[in-house]
Formats: sequence, structure tokens, C-alpha cells
Amino acid sequence: MRGYLASSIGVACSAALVLPLSLTVGAVAAPPQVPDLPGSTQSLPLARIAAPDRSARSLSQTAEQGLTERDVGPFSMVGVVWDDVNAELHGTVQVRTRATGSQTWSGWQDVETHNHEHGADPGTAEGDSGKVRGSTAPLWVGESDGVEVRVRAEAEHQAPLPAGLRLELVNPGEELADGQSGANRAEVAPPMSPTVLPALSRSETEAQPEAQPEVQPEAQAEVPPEVQPRAQPDAAGAKPYIGPRPRIITRKGWGASESLREKGFVYTKSVKAAFVHHTATGNSYTCKQAPSVLRSIYRYHVVSSGWRDFGYNFAVDKCGNIYEGRAGGVAKAVLGAHTLGFNTNSMGIAVLGTYSSSTPPAAAVTAVARLAAWKLGLFGANPRGKVTLTSGGSGKYKKGKKVSFNVISGHRDGFLTDCPGGRLYSKLGTARTASARYQGRG
Repeated sequence: MRGYLASSIGVACSAALVLPLSLTVGAVAAPPQVPDLPGSTQSLPLARIAAPDRSARSLSQTAEQGLTERDVGPFSMVGVVWDDVNAELHGTVQVRTRATGSQTWSGWQDVETHNHEHGADPGTAEGDSGKVRGSTAPLWVGESDGVEVRVRAEAEHQAPLPAGLRLELVNPGEELADGQSGANRAEVAPPMSPTVLPALSRSETEAQPEAQPEVQPEAQAEVPPEVQPRAQPDAAGAKPYIGPRPRIITRKGWGASESLREKGFVYTKSVKAAFVHHTATGNSYTCKQAPSVLRSIYRYHVVSSGWRDFGYNFAVDKCGNIYEGRAGGVAKAVLGAHTLGFNTNSMGIAVLGTYSSSTPPAAAVTAVARLAAWKLGLFGANPRGKVTLTSGGSGKYKKGKKVSFNVISGHRDGFLTDCPGGRLYSKLGTARTASARYQGRG
């Protein structure tokens, strides 16, 4: 655990990548794509605090920690981390914040205390790096300069809170130098022709992204021949079934600082399945703020949680914009850190927001379907089909167990978690059907 304030930190790879024999390693150093954006992470150790209702509860000092109301440097996202990635936080984390330039404090907001379900698989170089820490989900709160936090253990659990609890306050850094958001400076695929898309309901087609990105050339990394996707046909529906490539905002488009992540890329052999997630960061962001949300998650994953890069392969905002996540090439089988135990030969698609009790916008569900139709199609996968994956050890399935999944599954299918939230999970059947139609399957 770091014992210092992390600000404008760059994380460099200090060890060679060692992967199971089933993986193919492509360690190709990539130069920074854009000037590094500043950003910062304030890492504040939590202290023992007295619960305001201690008379009504029997709590030891180790059962409640936090920070009292205080002024801090600018931040927009919060989370809590601890030393041991294998230690579970059985309890609640709540924060309240003060918007920059305001004297008004928010109400208490819950931070999702997910444990273990995200991250690199055991036995991989990333998972065994010794850098990875336990962490909550990050929560987007908007531009703020005041914070208060409390972490309380559940009464039924006698174990103390994990050691080394720290509050992470993430500043995503400024927008791109020309003042445009990432959605205005994206690399995209050629526009999809309406004549080759399946008919969708009015609710699915009305919502549109806020901005139409410009076309810019894509930077490609060298990849061993055996992990190259098969060639894409000229039209959707032609065999093999591959949906038209959707617009994808690249890391350059949303302002990823390439010096932050570890250098080189890691690939698996195929993309047989897509696991859909929600980021549990809340729904208060605007689509114009989505690049800032992504930069914050990226910094939280790397600097605060100790991952080698952004965890998900792709992200989707509530307006239906699609973003490149982990570096290595959007058309390639990049090994992510999204579904513990099942990262190999799969991809993770995270919808920005929290969808346990909020219904995801139709535009976001449609974007998931379009992205899956294209990317799964490159590797011959049917979005309505089934696939068998071997567990790397997930908590729900022991290591080595062969598990049957829907080709488009929710995170909860591979791990004991609420993710991607009940409301988004209930839309996966719609996404599978639409995705297969985008591929031209009857």
C-alpha cells in the first residue's frame, strides 16, 4: 500500500509478462498517442471514528473508520482501497461531498463495496504482480473540493475492516487542449448504412449520441498471426456473420494518458464471449462528461487499484457512444481485467452508470448489441449461442471448472455479484436478439 499522496503518477512495467500456455503474449511497446493530461490522485488514510449512533450499536473501533468533513484538492470521483486484494470488506461505505465553489454538501451516497469480482485472473502476470489492492467501485460525484467518508462493518461479521483503508480522490484532468470533448475527436469506423441494419423499435432508434466523431486513422499494434481476427466481409450478413463496425471513440479520443498504464499489450487466442457490466459509478454524469468519467476510472484502476491498464475492453455511455477501453487494438483479442476467472478468451463491455434500480437507456443497450455483433463476429461467435469457458478461479466456480455461458452474458453469470445490475441484466436477452440480427442471422 502506498503511504504517500499520489499525484500525476505514471506506472511503468517492471517485470516481464508471464502468462499461462493458453495465452499468447504480444509485448509491443506503444508510444504515447497524446500529450499526457495532468490528473491527480489524492490518497488519504482512514482513521478510527466514533459512530454517531454508538449507543444503539455495539461496534469496536476497528468496525468503523473514516474521515470527518474536510477541504481537499479538486476531485470528481471517489473510492476506497485497502492493502490485501483477497481481504473482503463486509460493510458499507458512504461519502458526502461539496461541489467546487459551493458551501452546500450533498447527502450521504453509497459506494458499492464489490469484492473480488473485477480484476485480473489468478496466475496471470497482472493478477500476481503484487501491486493489486482491494477496492470498492469508484463513484462519480462531479467537480468537488470537500469530502467526508465513513466505512462501517456489518454487525453480523465479527472480523475487523481490512487493513490499510484509504480514500482515493481522483481528478480526471482537463479536457483536450482544443476544448473539445473526446466524443468530438474520436477515431471511428465508417458510418453504418441504414440499409444493412435490422429494424429496431422506435424506442431503440430515437436516442442518439450527443456528438458525431470525426474519422481519424487507427494506430495498430503488432499481433502474432494466430490471434488476428478473421477478415471482415464487405456487407453485414455475409458469411461469416459479422455485424458492421460501429463508431468507436478511441483512447486518444477520450484523453487516456498512455504513460499511466504498463507498456506492451497482452492477448488471448480468441473472443468467444462478451461479459456485460455496469461501472456502478452512478448516473449523474452527462454524456459530455463521459470522457472525464473514463479518465477517472482509468486512473482509479491503475493508480489506486494497481491494475496494468483500464479493466474493461470497451465502455458505453448512456447516449450510446462506444469507447475503446484497455489498450491493444479494438479488433484484437486483448486480455482484460473485468470478470475474475473468465478474462481469457472474452471481452468486457461496461455501461457507464448504475443499473440495479435504474433502467438503462435504449441507446446504451443498442450500442452493446452493435458492438457485440461486430467484435464477436470477427471471431465467429453467435450472440444467441452458448460457449464453454474454463474458470481461472472466480469464487463462484473453482479453478479448472468448465462452465457454459450465453455468448453475451452478465458479470453475475461468472461471479457472485449484482453486476451489471438487475435492470441492465434483464435487457441482455434483447441485446442478444438484436446483436444476432445485426450479424445478419435470421
